[in-house]
Amino acid sequence: MSHYPYLIIGGGMAADAAVRSIRSIDSEKPIGIICQESYPPYLRPPLSKGLWKGRPVDRIWCRTETKKADLILGEKAVWLDTAQKMVRTDKGRSFSFEKLLIATGGRPRTLPFKDQDIIYYRDLADYYKLKEIVASAENFGIIGGGFIGTEIASCLSGLGKKVSMIFLEEGIGRRIFPAELSLRLNDYFEQKGINLFPRQSVEGYSKVNNKHLIYTSAGKELAFDCVIAGLGIIPNVELAKESGIKTENGIVVNEQLQTNIEGIYAAGDVAFFYNPQLARWMRVEHEDNARKMGEYAGKAMAGHPQCYTHIPSFYSDFFSFSYESVGVVDGNLQVIPFWNRDRSKGVLYYHNSLQVLGILLWNIPGKIPEARQLLNEAPNPDPQLLATKIPLG
Repeated sequence: MSHYPYLIIGGGMAADAAVRSIRSIDSEKPIGIICQESYPPYLRPPLSKGLWKGRPVDRIWCRTETKKADLILGEKAVWLDTAQKMVRTDKGRSFSFEKLLIATGGRPRTLPFKDQDIIYYRDLADYYKLKEIVASAENFGIIGGGFIGTEIASCLSGLGKKVSMIFLEEGIGRRIFPAELSLRLNDYFEQKGINLFPRQSVEGYSKVNNKHLIYTSAGKELAFDCVIAGLGIIPNVELAKESGIKTENGIVVNEQLQTNIEGIYAAGDVAFFYNPQLARWMRVEHEDNARKMGEYAGKAMAGHPQCYTHIPSFYSDFFSFSYESVGVVDGNLQVIPFWNRDRSKGVLYYHNSLQVLGILLWNIPGKIPEARQLLNEAPNPDPQLLATKIPLG
């Protein structure tokens, strides 16, 4: 049995950040990372952005191994004994630990069809698979109008491919954008030649003569060379739950990112935490939160815990648009929007009538620090008060 003073389950960006944070405090004690993927830790956002625009794959690697961390790749942790502080993998290997970080992320939501050949876009293997298909295929169907759907649609369209999008909502990105902006994006995507099928679910799937057939709730039968889906993720909480660690919408952690078991922490997409500034429990599936939580968890594991009060942000870009947001950006919330004359730039304040909970910066880069500071002040949703807070120019 191998022993690690610091053991991490999961090999994503949270794990890499935790290693770097531990090493800033403890330069010597061994660190082990059990990673189900066969690849070492890498940056996930470029999979649906930069890699399709010419960014070399060599630039996505986190190079965690340079921080004297042992990478145990291609193995899944399947058993955890919190009392004995032991982990066993699906390869039958066992590891003991003193401090443990669970950063298992999530797995893609899938459709309930047998023998499907849909790419549920999530990891580097999916990128390699789609890249190979793109070399010869022309007609692509994308299920979902969220982050993955919009980014992949933009990239494939830019490569001259025929693209269709099928999604449940009335407009693209409607789960985070207000209706006006979402419907405006519908028009823009259609102008770019993308066929949209809004307000439709996928009711059936089959593959005939190498064609993927999608049957929608509106009675459409659509044929594609390849189908990609971005339907969100399900947090990987099973290992934690089976071992007695408290779970709800993820693994529940306290303000220092520790679970209900002393010495065991959780971070990244899988962690369910309370944000005091926004006065709500959250689980966030974006790079900024993964990195920052990993950093704080690493400090706690190395004996320097701090309260995690960070308000997470995220970003995306497609076609000529880019946006960043901080806090809770939910299309169901009320929004106070400020746009410039041609509506190419905007600042949108999301609120619940009592407090501003999130800020969306549309084509206004570099203003996340100001937006985060504003949210820390818990401002009232007063249009006159907010009008001059973040300039459009």
